Amino acid sequence: MFQRTELPDGPRVISARLPGTRSLAVAAYVLVGSRLESRERSGMAHFMEHLTFKGTEAFPTTRALSEAIEGVGGTSNAATDRESTVYWTRLPVREAERGFSVLADLVARPLLRREDIARERDIIVEEIRSYRDDPGQYIYNVFDETFFGDTSLGWEIAGDETSVRGLADDDIREFWRAGYRPANIVVAVAGDLSHEQAVDFVSASFGRGNGAVPTFGAAPHLPAKRFTVQPRGTSQAHLCLGVTALPRDHPDQWALELLNTVLGDGSSSRLFLHLREEAGLAYDVHSFTTDYSDCGVLQLYAGVAPEDLAKTLKALLRELADLRDELVPPEELTKARNYAVGRLELRLEESRNLSAWLGAQEALHDRVMTLDEAVAALDAVTAEQIREVAARLFRDDALSLAVIAPGRYGRTLERHLALP
Repeated sequence: MFQRTELPDGPRVISARLPGTRSLAVAAYVLVGSRLESRERSGMAHFMEHLTFKGTEAFPTTRALSEAIEGVGGTSNAATDRESTVYWTRLPVREAERGFSVLADLVARPLLRREDIARERDIIVEEIRSYRDDPGQYIYNVFDETFFGDTSLGWEIAGDETSVRGLADDDIREFWRAGYRPANIVVAVAGDLSHEQAVDFVSASFGRGNGAVPTFGAAPHLPAKRFTVQPRGTSQAHLCLGVTALPRDHPDQWALELLNTVLGDGSSSRLFLHLREEAGLAYDVHSFTTDYSDCGVLQLYAGVAPEDLAKTLKALLRELADLRDELVPPEELTKARNYAVGRLELRLEESRNLSAWLGAQEALHDRVMTLDEAVAALDAVTAEQIREVAARLFRDDALSLAVIAPGRYGRTLERHLALP
């Protein structure tokens, strides 16, 4: 499925050839993220991601960068996470050299001009304001702060207005010099391109350079806080319930994957069927997992009428208790397994998703799994393993709850925060 090469003092290159396809996806994972930041410098990694698109040595303006990719029908973007930052492009395979050149320039040769830094501060502040004005999105930031506390895992990835306006130009440039080293980068490629060609393009464009690999502090004891309610004059209340889960590459990760599928992933899940279709409590209700190198969390979200908050919380906790106490019936487990496997198979047929699968595993995981290995891992999960994981994780002392609700609603919810 893939080939891998580690260039001396340069990037690791991992690629999968897709014969006959016309698209090529290239993703560059830089192993720096918001977990490296202090409180005063929160938002630095995200700020850096923005600045690279303001101009590079070969493409000195935002317009030049966008036209280099969009001019051949391609797309490009980037995203900052807690433990990595990824830059990616997808374009016709005949323009492969162009794709590698643009990504390498973004990562290895940004200009980081004073005037661009000054202008971008205001843009990022407006970005922060935009999602703070969206309670259905901002509830996850409130939850992170509740669950992870006053740590780099709990702070907003984009920072806040004070930290963004306080980031010094020289500190931003030093952040790039220290973390954006070629040896600290993974380049993932998916498309009709040989591995040898991919390695040649990476070697020619990304260059060489090693250095100290940045490290971050250990995760705090979780959850840091049990309950937070943020009053807001909205017509709908937003609830995010979380429980301490598994770190990345834990042996039980696939059992947790299927547990989450049964619980709240998709319109055949228990949360969707029981809370939406049967009880009529929510339009949007779902669950998902997030894992880091040393910790993890399972989260359940629902947007409901304010007067239904207590009823909804009790229903969510009841679903967790059922998974803790009872085996998932064979027919339901088969459906969940087929859903998880089929979704993975379909997703990895698209070059962009395949490059993300390869790049994220190579950059962040202990090993890179093939699709067949992942399917085999899902097939091996039993109902007993799911119940064992649920029994180990679903405990009252592992629960944390964040709520955004109007007025008096939500203030007394903490008394209901206990599994039946």
